[in-house]
Amino acid sequence: MQVRDLVKTLVVRRAEDQYVFVLVPGDRVISWPKLRALLGVNRLSMPDAATAKQATGYERGTITPFGSATPWPVIADERLRGRTIGLGAGERGVGLQVAADEAAKVLDATFADVTDSEPARP
Repeated sequence: MQVRDLVKTLVVRRAEDQYVFVLVPGDRVISWPKLRALLGVNRLSMPDAATAKQATGYERGTITPFGSATPWPVIADERLRGRTIGLGAGERGVGLQVAADEAAKVLDATFADVTDSEPARP
């Protein structure tokens, strides 16, 4: 499995007590302008660890859209389409491999271009 197949599940606050899961390939980062445009909002933020746990039921670093305390909407970066991906499974050190298209179907996820290349490191 390549780095791009190891998916980060990020929880993003779109409004007071409203969140969305964003599935990001391991070699990419969220594009805030693209995500704001997709969601039709002017402001998004990342909740702190305690708020993320309250919203999802998971500790930061273990967050997954599967079995979340609240079934927030899921946006999957379009580059995941057609791939087998690795996702966290709600506990540290535990993951699962799934077909991205099947996971998106089960989660009623939307595929969209919401990421940029990982910035070069000095």
